[in-house]
Amino acid sequence: MTRILAYTSPAIGHLFPMIPILLELRDRGHEVHVRTLPEQLDLVRGLGLPAEAIDPGIRALPADDYSGKNPKEALDRAAALFCARGELDGPDLDRALRDVCPDLVLVDTNSWGACDAAEAWGGPWTIFSPYTPAISSAGTPPFGPGLLPMRGPLGRLRDAAVRPLVIGAVEKSMKPRMNALRAHYGLAPVGSADEYFRRAPLMLVTTSEPFEYPHPDWGDGIRMVGALPWEPPTARSGWLDDLDGPVVLVTTSSEYQADEALVRAALEALEDEPYTVIATMPAGVNHIGEVPRNARVEEFVPHGHVLDQTAVAVTHGGMGATQKALARGIPVCVVPFGRDQLEVAARVVHADAGSRLAVKKLSPSALRDAVRTAATKQAGAARVAAGFAAAGGAPAGADAMEALLTPARH
Repeated sequence: MTRILAYTSPAIGHLFPMIPILLELRDRGHEVHVRTLPEQLDLVRGLGLPAEAIDPGIRALPADDYSGKNPKEALDRAAALFCARGELDGPDLDRALRDVCPDLVLVDTNSWGACDAAEAWGGPWTIFSPYTPAISSAGTPPFGPGLLPMRGPLGRLRDAAVRPLVIGAVEKSMKPRMNALRAHYGLAPVGSADEYFRRAPLMLVTTSEPFEYPHPDWGDGIRMVGALPWEPPTARSGWLDDLDGPVVLVTTSSEYQADEALVRAALEALEDEPYTVIATMPAGVNHIGEVPRNARVEEFVPHGHVLDQTAVAVTHGGMGATQKALARGIPVCVVPFGRDQLEVAARVVHADAGSRLAVKKLSPSALRDAVRTAATKQAGAARVAAGFAAAGGAPAGADAMEALLTPARH
């Protein structure tokens, strides 16, 4: 029996999309071990997957990239966090490798030290990315600012000018720390972000065209498998049966990023619109004020139950929440606050699957107009849903991972 070890970063938005692949591997007869958040251990074990907690010190280092004043500063803060966490998650994976003795390893892309540990381990390993990685590609704008692709000489000139200001600046400041992590494992230094993110034999990315831009030069080592919108099995809340008419689902990040302003704006913007508004705030409900009669604010509601009745989803631009809606053909209005969310919003516009509103322009009236625009984008959302399905999902991801195994092990 092949033994597989999966290691996640401290975010349910990264654990949940990984679970369909883990369950697929389990169902194929592999023994799958997981290292993840301590409060998710009962859930993971209940799925029949042996699981232990990651080092608690990793989550004690909080994400503060949302406080960056621009995309470059936000990327800088994120890279600094992943390097700091890497000093813990690398040794943490080392311990798991000794305990599990796996034949194949799957590591969250945000666990930089664990990725180095997996590379140094020397066996077959895979990076799991639940968002579009910051890997360059011909005709694709540099990752971070949320620029739309621009064809022709002008587009190439723009991208060439912006790339060193964003990715290049982050590379310059963070390469010493990234390479210090690598040196600890006796690994050669990397010279670029592309080299760093492409160091695994395989990367699985939970997106696909037409939502994602074409990347013909990425090669077989990066496999886009479509959206993996998994949620914990839970009973449907009785109050959902009392909803009258279409719903607008409003989501905020599971890792706090001061995006409660989105909920406040949505409650006011849609108070007199023909919708029931349901807002979820998994990082904690706070600073909301009075809730209108046509709205409900919850810390957690399984989005799948709400999406059954949703006409438009208003998201913070998290890949998971945005793709859950699009996978059902539901158009989205994206208000990105940081992280990869500017890029997610750009892809929504690129696919004509919804609308985007800059957080600096967020107001009840602007959001109301953006929701109305998004509601007209059902055809684009349907095309995205079809593209996700065609990418193959968890079976395609499991196939790619199994291909890394030698015949003797598989």
